[in-house]
Amino acid sequence: MGRIEGKIALVTGGANGIGKAICELFTKEGAHVFLTDINEKEGKKVASALQGGGKKADFIKQDVQDEKKWASVIDTILKKTGHLDILVNNAGVIGLDLGPQNPEEASLDTWKLVHSINLDGTFLGCKYGIKAMKKSGGSIINMSSRSGIVGIPGAAAYASSKAAVRNHTKTVALYCADHSYNIRCNSLHPAAIMTPLWDLCLGAAKDHEKRLKEAEHAIPLRHFGKPIDVAYAALYLASDESSYLTGSEITIDGGVLAGAVASPAKD
Repeated sequence: MGRIEGKIALVTGGANGIGKAICELFTKEGAHVFLTDINEKEGKKVASALQGGGKKADFIKQDVQDEKKWASVIDTILKKTGHLDILVNNAGVIGLDLGPQNPEEASLDTWKLVHSINLDGTFLGCKYGIKAMKKSGGSIINMSSRSGIVGIPGAAAYASSKAAVRNHTKTVALYCADHSYNIRCNSLHPAAIMTPLWDLCLGAAKDHEKRLKEAEHAIPLRHFGKPIDVAYAALYLASDESSYLTGSEITIDGGVLAGAVASPAKD
């Protein structure tokens, strides 16, 4: 018996990286996963790979900024399965490929776009997730970031949007508790997880290894995490094992937010 056997899960941004790892683990643990992404080709490929051996996975193309699409996705899932137990609002962008993202040079257009995907997408997910779950209960998991807790000079919009996701998670948790909906809402805060997004952060290929080692040195555990590390945290929040957790946050960062490692000098 899997840890979320028979549950229905929706994971946005499931075509790659952390979202893909969550979809893979959720199906392995018995859930019927609906994964959505704006990348239809990769999304269908992931869903196809997940199917078989009694495992269930479906792909739906979705732009999380589009409220009408949110209504359509939830309606499709409810018509097909009758309920929704788990929602992972994972879709997001950093925006480094859109131009400068520091507070002095970032354009208003890119600021709005990053917030629209990361924050508005999560807001809409929570809104329609509550509507789908309020009779039967469920778990909403919002993907924030270490950047939602500390400032990031070179990714101002990303940090701002993830901070707002962190706060909105607590608002949703309290709202659902106040209305006795039996919906839990918690946030995940990954950092230093090796995904394709780090290619943008580490720069050109010739400097890649050097910058990678420098970045790893700043991590107390001295290595990057893997998407599966975040997926296991999502699994815990999705399962009944976390039935008393709501409005909480879990940091998966190799100790980054704990502070600096100050090793005593060797004789």
